[in-house]
Amino acid sequence: MAHQDAHEVLQLVQRLEAAQKKQVKRAFTCKKSTFEVAGSDITVDSWRFQDWDYKNRGLPTYARGLFTTTNRAGKPEIAVRGYDKFFNIEEVNLTRWRNIEVNTRGPYELSVKENGCIIFISGLEDGTLLVCSKHSTGSRQDMEMSHAEVGRAWVRKHVESVGKTERDLARELRSMNATAVGELCDDSFEEHVLAYSEEESGIYLHGINYNLPEFATVRSPDVHRFADAWGFKKAQFLVKDDIESVRTFLEGCAETGSWDGRDTEGFVIRCQMRESSSLPYHDWFFKYKFEEPYLMYRQWREATKKLISGKLPTIKKHVKITEEYLKYARKQLAKDPKLAKLYNQNHGIIAMRDGFLKERGLKGSEIIAMEAAEGGELDAPQDKDFVLVPVASIGCGKTTLAVALVKLFGWGHFQNDNVEGKGNRPKRFVQGLVNELMNHSCVIADRNNHQRREREQIFTDMQTLVPNAHFIALHWVHEPKGALLDDIRRVTQQRVLDRGDNHQTIRAGSKSESEILQIMEGFLRRFEGVDTARQPDSHFEGVIDLDVAASSRENLETIVDYFYANYPKLMKRDKPDAAELDAAIKEAMEGYTVDIKHDLNFKSKNQPQKPQQQQQQQQQQNQKNQKPQTLDQLVKKIEYFNISVPSAPIHSILSSIFDASSSPDYAHLYRLLTNSRRIQPSFHVTLIHRASSTDNPQIWHTYTDLYKAAVAQEQQQQTSSSSAPSFPGSATVTGTPTPSLGTASVRLETLVWDKRIMAIVARILSGPPALDTTTGVAAAALPISGEAYGVRREEEERQRERELPPTWPCANEIAHVTIGTANASVKPKESNDLLKRWLTMGAGEESGIWEAKIPSVKVVEGFVGVVMRR
Repeated sequence: MAHQDAHEVLQLVQRLEAAQKKQVKRAFTCKKSTFEVAGSDITVDSWRFQDWDYKNRGLPTYARGLFTTTNRAGKPEIAVRGYDKFFNIEEVNLTRWRNIEVNTRGPYELSVKENGCIIFISGLEDGTLLVCSKHSTGSRQDMEMSHAEVGRAWVRKHVESVGKTERDLARELRSMNATAVGELCDDSFEEHVLAYSEEESGIYLHGINYNLPEFATVRSPDVHRFADAWGFKKAQFLVKDDIESVRTFLEGCAETGSWDGRDTEGFVIRCQMRESSSLPYHDWFFKYKFEEPYLMYRQWREATKKLISGKLPTIKKHVKITEEYLKYARKQLAKDPKLAKLYNQNHGIIAMRDGFLKERGLKGSEIIAMEAAEGGELDAPQDKDFVLVPVASIGCGKTTLAVALVKLFGWGHFQNDNVEGKGNRPKRFVQGLVNELMNHSCVIADRNNHQRREREQIFTDMQTLVPNAHFIALHWVHEPKGALLDDIRRVTQQRVLDRGDNHQTIRAGSKSESEILQIMEGFLRRFEGVDTARQPDSHFEGVIDLDVAASSRENLETIVDYFYANYPKLMKRDKPDAAELDAAIKEAMEGYTVDIKHDLNFKSKNQPQKPQQQQQQQQQQNQKNQKPQTLDQLVKKIEYFNISVPSAPIHSILSSIFDASSSPDYAHLYRLLTNSRRIQPSFHVTLIHRASSTDNPQIWHTYTDLYKAAVAQEQQQQTSSSSAPSFPGSATVTGTPTPSLGTASVRLETLVWDKRIMAIVARILSGPPALDTTTGVAAAALPISGEAYGVRREEEERQRERELPPTWPCANEIAHVTIGTANASVKPKESNDLLKRWLTMGAGEESGIWEAKIPSVKVVEGFVGVVMRR
């Protein structure tokens, strides 16, 4: 038995007490409720966070259902301890399959997910049995019988069935320092989605947790033995030894939405996990919920309630069968008017559904199978009427992404700022979206939509005009605000101030910096993130989480990957490759200029000019407004320094390593990268990134000094050339020059990869290479063309005029070339982590890392350069 440590519990309670107080830099607040325990003089405190808070780091506890009390010795203790909040597959980063595969270990216990409400049972020090729902105990004024009261009645019935008492159970749980966790399933009290007959009703015991601050739970076989001893029903489970068989089993069951001949909502998977190899394993759960037929059943329930309230039901999927169900429901409601009131009280829902299915002679799973066999024809069309709803603040890059998506797919794009004047702007914005949908399958609703009321207005107004619209959120994540807002401010302010007047309402070239920052701060303060568990965001069919600090290019790839994976019918062309994504972003950033400009206060202006005339004038104005910059200002725009290397030898290396004889496991990632076009379009060795500049100031200053010298040299040459555009002076420059800093030789040594990322270990050879005066080729370098030779000779001349370091220093522990990543969520910088693991653990089954020595010595020539922030 695990005993409670009074000091640890006191620290937990103190952190919970502190979390009740609202703080600007904390993204969560805890709610405390105190309850008297029936039949005892003891009180218990319930501690509750909002569901979305559990995705934040730094909560005092992740227990969902936690009650504490003070014992007779005056010391705090945990009275009830629920499970740590667990998430659905792919819902959070930890529950992505790739992370589960890497971070967890078996045995994996798969418990059938019963469809009811959770009940906690424990014993207090005076022998009283405590029965709680998730966040309360005892009676409630807002309902005739509370969940806790109904749960207690069932506990009494269960224990008496085996000749025991509530007090016996309380003493047993007290001696174990444990909370029994079960699912109350009783359709006579409250209906859910799945039906339970009278014989099937009761409390299904599925867990026993120790009353400790850290989550620790009993294995399922022991839970079953306890349930048998005390008369409870048992949640069924099975055991799998490895995660591959878990996934295969779950995906097979999801095809029918059932297991062992019985409909089920899904499974809870119990295992152990650790987030790092340096940490111990601990108990951890995740869930796998079946989408169908439960989404269809829920749609029927919500549609019936709208029917009862006199509103037009929204039907997004299963259109034909849902329309037939509603005809049946109308007849039943007309026959018995009392049904409507009962239905709104969550009674008669299952009877209505089962009556329809019985009349049709079908099961829900059979309807889903029939729809699939017919190619999904019974769903709302999946190839039109899509509305992409950005949820963003100023400077996130929503318009850049919108323009890039239009470039790639020809989708519609309507900007809120194109609605001029004050009168009824929200409705006119939606009308603009509807007009775009007449000619396009998808439209981007280019507005910040950073508050729920704005999203609700889009949903409400759109659905009256386009009832079957599909809403997808482009959600730039801002929460937890306490952890993210400082970085978001830095990134977005830099972007807005850099772009000058090329924005319709925030004109950095015209407004003062303080005005701009004040406007931006207001948006951040009001920002309300997407939460599909709440209205109105439950109208979103999908949510694409985007990183504010990521480049527009990275976020574009995330969006494109999402749509090809989830809505292939919408995508009318082959998936764009990396070069096409690069080109789309480049055009969006360089070629886009606004047609209409106005201030946020909508003061009356002169009549707007024609778009073409405006565009010409804007281009002229942009040229005039291009401000000279000092060298120090340019340095602030640098993202990283690198050595760009040629692609041909790298592709040749890959082809030689992964030939036709390579085994499927060995070549899996390479084939994935090739087929999904995720091999980088160009290759480089990163020398130092801005993010590493504080840890490596000497290296950073070496390269920034070289950059300044190269810009000054380039400026001097252009000034002395009559045909070249001149810079306005020796101290400042216009534009954003990215000169070459020199040449470098790089030896490619070993290819290293795992399931997520592939990289080549590289060695930067000492010193900028000296060219052979007769061939222009560095020692051991690959042959180059005459044109390349000429370019390099010019570069050598420039190098001789500048003082260069004896070698090109690299801030990364292992210099490397990233080849590609398995998907957009894997960032290229993770090559560093891969190579560190490879260095310490080596390649092999235990590390999950593959390696291949590169045949013969490959030395390639590259140019040292700079990459500026986008």
